Amino acid sequence: MPVLERDPWRLQYFQHVPCPEHVAIPTDDPDCWILSPAHRWVYDKLKVAQAQGLDAGPHGVVPDSFPVFSKPITNLKGMGIGSRIIRSAAEMEHHYQPGHFWMPLLTGDHVSTDCAVEDGRIAWIRHARGVPWDEGMFRYWTVHARRLPELEESLSAWVVSRMRGYTGMMNFETIGGVIIEAHLRFADQWCDLYGAGWVEALVRLYDKGRWLFDDERRQDGFSMPLFARHGGVFHHPPVSLQTEIRAMPHVKSLQVTFHEGKPPDDHAMPPGGFRLVVINATSLDGARAARRRLADAWEPSLLLSQD
Repeated sequence: MPVLERDPWRLQYFQHVPCPEHVAIPTDDPDCWILSPAHRWVYDKLKVAQAQGLDAGPHGVVPDSFPVFSKPITNLKGMGIGSRIIRSAAEMEHHYQPGHFWMPLLTGDHVSTDCAVEDGRIAWIRHARGVPWDEGMFRYWTVHARRLPELEESLSAWVVSRMRGYTGMMNFETIGGVIIEAHLRFADQWCDLYGAGWVEALVRLYDKGRWLFDDERRQDGFSMPLFARHGGVFHHPPVSLQTEIRAMPHVKSLQVTFHEGKPPDDHAMPPGGFRLVVINATSLDGARAARRRLADAWEPSLLLSQD
């Protein structure tokens, strides 16, 4: 299998694509950190913030003004763990945490951007925009067919100036055009929405160092989660229901995004809720219909309403 995938619900995207044995394609940040020692500095979020001229500093240094956004300097497990808004110096003192830092509380569109990089230059780029909800959760993400020229220009300049010698995938998260996180991987949640042949192009990039992909027929895609309240015990939907969902109009894939035999508290989840499934579809209405049908698998009182 071409991809080092730790989440079994995403193996469906990669397991049928041939790949030379020597190729290793990471999808998880700990693997990226191990495989790319020369560029692992991108996981220092304080360094990334300061490189953009942002007012930022570690806990223990008091900001000149509030509110600020606080999070770990390096966090390889994601999902908003340990992040919070801090609104005063007293609150800053109360929530002091070694290894955390603060930066401006940004506004604007939250965009996730996947890039294929050839020797420090972006060869392919695609954007997804999230509809924010509460406490680190998103209602859904739109994987856009359209380009974002201003953001693409700034990210291309950032890669050229800082990523010389790197070939592989990158993912950036930006708010209002400001980079808040950089990753040496792609967003494996919705890569099936990039089009036929994309995974084959991914393998070629890591094998041959070249990006070749026909991206002329791109279309909008939608990645929609279903969240439950924290504190419950959850079981996977029946196989028959999963099969039904995958056959619904416009649905591209279904991911059941938790380990049934693992305690819920041992999953990396946002503070606001426990993510049960993700539905990828080429229609927003189709994704919503599939989510409503899937909700029947759990007690309604356990679920967070998202419609």
